[in-house]
Amino acid sequence: MANFFKSNTFNLSTTNATTVLSVSTSSVAIVKTVQAVHDTASNIDTDLFLIKNGASAVQIGHAQLNKSTANLLVDTLNLEAGDAISVQASSANVVSGAVTYMLIDRSQENG
Repeated sequence: MANFFKSNTFNLSTTNATTVLSVSTSSVAIVKTVQAVHDTASNIDTDLFLIKNGASAVQIGHAQLNKSTANLLVDTLNLEAGDAISVQASSANVVSGAVTYMLIDRSQENG
């Protein structure tokens, strides 16, 4: 079992929910932050969703961004094999951000 400390960046180019992290079926992850930034003077609603192994998305975070940065995740989040998180903004091409997490690769486990 190997642990990897990683980060992904994202640009929300649509108003649809955009997957920013998905965990393979041979791994689990501990997400530390999901930061989002909007640097102009207009209110942009930004939502964080959890998708449990292909099930329906559940909203787990929200921020209204206006020349600001916010961590959409209040505390750490444990993701199991097959889980994903997505972010959605009320306007396209104005929100970007980063996800920081620890990936635990379980592909070499015995049994």
